[in-house]
Amino acid sequence: MGDGLSRRQVLGGFTGLAAMQAAGAFGQGLAMPSSPVSLNIIDVAGDLQLTQAGIERFREQNPKLVSRITYTRAPSPELPGKIKAQQDANHVDIDMVLTGPGALSDGVEQGLWIPVFSKYPDSLPKPEAVYHPHALMMQKNFGRDQGVEVVFSPSGPLFEYAPARVKDLPKTAADLLAWAKAHPNRFTYARPINSGPGWTFLMAMPYILGDKDPKDPIKGWDKTWAWLKELDKSIDYYPAGTGGTMKELGEGTRDMIVSTCGWDINPRVLGVVPKEVEIFALEGTHWVPDAQFMCIPKGVSEEKLPVLLALMSFMLKPEQQALTYDKGYFYPGPAVKDVPLSMATAESQAVVKEFGRPAYDKLIADLPVEVPLQPKDLVLAFRRWDDEVGGAKSK
Repeated sequence: MGDGLSRRQVLGGFTGLAAMQAAGAFGQGLAMPSSPVSLNIIDVAGDLQLTQAGIERFREQNPKLVSRITYTRAPSPELPGKIKAQQDANHVDIDMVLTGPGALSDGVEQGLWIPVFSKYPDSLPKPEAVYHPHALMMQKNFGRDQGVEVVFSPSGPLFEYAPARVKDLPKTAADLLAWAKAHPNRFTYARPINSGPGWTFLMAMPYILGDKDPKDPIKGWDKTWAWLKELDKSIDYYPAGTGGTMKELGEGTRDMIVSTCGWDINPRVLGVVPKEVEIFALEGTHWVPDAQFMCIPKGVSEEKLPVLLALMSFMLKPEQQALTYDKGYFYPGPAVKDVPLSMATAESQAVVKEFGRPAYDKLIADLPVEVPLQPKDLVLAFRRWDDEVGGAKSK
């Protein structure tokens, strides 16, 4: 979904082979390839919309390192099995993965990723030195040693609705449940394992409902699982990804869906959802932030590894981070500190001015931010949702 360099002309960043040497790969006993390599990058989180311009800039500025980059996209749940099969066959042809917390967590649990920070500490910036506080929290919680965070959003959950069709706006979780019962099949959300809004909604409900232990989806979410199962009675099916929910809201087949800051802005920019759609947050909402990461699967060829590490380092430079404001897709976008909107392209600044909401600033200032579930617990939450709530009704 990225638009390429033609729509982003910010100057700056690493240039040339000397800059790649400065990134530190040589200090780790890794030699840059003697001839350019081709890279295969797979995106399972919509990340390319935010990062493809920066990745292409790296290729253009380093023709001695990279000859060609091939991009593919796949559903997040399919990725870990695909990589594991390649590793078992000793034939890994995926060089870098762009992923959200779902596939990243599965990969951490299965040992799929190279521990880049501990194995190549001089090849990447120190997380504490570059990330802003909430992004650093996400890096420590999800990326840990194995994923390099590249974009961040306070995320959600927010609820998006058509004001012409929703007159009795819910204020509490009980209100939302009552509204869904009174308007069957007019509310939905996407399967959490494959949706940023879906998984922030899933993790936020224990806080909103006052559950026993929001950090324990097995023993501490009794109220949440009961509430979700009750809500399920008013939902005919769950789209496979967030895009499906937006399309249905735009077409008028849904009146209300789960959303986030970025998912509220971007589909309105693109015309998928009408501009006049509004948002609200339930009483008791806690932000559950979202992030996307770059991972290198174990088994990647030795000649490509230093190039991939250099690319990761390049993507954390402010000039590349400024591109992630994009069209509001992951609002605001930058994971590193000191990247204000004024560094973004004129197009991105105009988008935020026209389609952003003053309510964001107040909600971000007023609502508490929670550390998301640990990877192993997030995997358990996804599995339990699939098994007990909506897996049979997911499309």
